[in-house]
Amino acid sequence: MNLILFGPPAAGKGTQAKRLVEEKGMVQLSTGDMLRAAIASGSELGLKVKDVLARGDLVTDEIVIALIEDRLPEAEAAGGAIFDGFPRTVAQAEALDAMLEKRGARIDAVVRLKVDDAALTERIAKRFADQGRPDDNPETFKDRLAVYNKQTAPLLPYYEAQGKLTEVDGMGDIASVARAIDGAIDGALA
Repeated sequence: MNLILFGPPAAGKGTQAKRLVEEKGMVQLSTGDMLRAAIASGSELGLKVKDVLARGDLVTDEIVIALIEDRLPEAEAAGGAIFDGFPRTVAQAEALDAMLEKRGARIDAVVRLKVDDAALTERIAKRFADQGRPDDNPETFKDRLAVYNKQTAPLLPYYEAQGKLTEVDGMGDIASVARAIDGAIDGALA
């Protein structure tokens, strides 16, 4: 089972991915985590990533795809992957499809956590006031949310055309969102 979780920052993707890892043994492929791990490893790819980020540039599709490809054997051995933060563009989605096809695999389900942007922004502002997490700065968060919405919008029709997209109400409690995601997974496997 290969699953893509879509949702803006703070929508609960990480919480749900961790649950799926624990309950189903899947491997979470978070591009952010992989970039940090590549840098920490000191590998050739890690040094390249570190240099790109030090310049303030975005990591190229080529690098992100190489990171994903490096982790696919681990995901295959575990019975599946949860893609979190990838793909972000149609080009990345097409590259992922081609990479998986070469391995005799595919994306089985795409779950979009639908959230109310205003309510999410309020939630983040409250968390920022309570906990002071720098990545929760409300102004920065609004920018991150706008970028997510702009980047992800073209991907939804791409996966909808393949019959793989399920939308889940991401504003519910953790348990109800989990049940909806499990339903989408069960539907994809049926």
